[in-house]
Amino acid sequence: MKILVVDDEADVQPLFLQRFRKEIRNNEFDFSFAQSGEDALNYLHSSPSEVVLILSDINMPGMSGLELLSHIREDFPTPPPPVVMMITAYGDEENHRQAMERGADDFLTKPLDFNLLKEKLKTFNE
Repeated sequence: MKILVVDDEADVQPLFLQRFRKEIRNNEFDFSFAQSGEDALNYLHSSPSEVVLILSDINMPGMSGLELLSHIREDFPTPPPPVVMMITAYGDEENHRQAMERGADDFLTKPLDFNLLKEKLKTFNE
């Protein structure tokens, strides 16, 4: 399963690669990374059929994760649309409400519980 992780923090990529070492080795998950909403959209437009799941931070400079989510739902309406899990350090109701209204499929808070994330990803991958 191809997963696009969108987060402006530089330590996200090595963290994911380390935490999912076994799953990557077993070809369960294949991660790509974008450091902004703009980068994520460019990636999706160049490889739309590859990505099946997007994990996006909400608070990023430039295009926010919520804006990215709106663009994804507008630009890729043909099924199957990517499943989008929004990730934020702020577990407030307003971010959660906006994410769900814009079409997010799930909502996680930072710091990420990687065991919970793995369970959600494996459930989706079945």
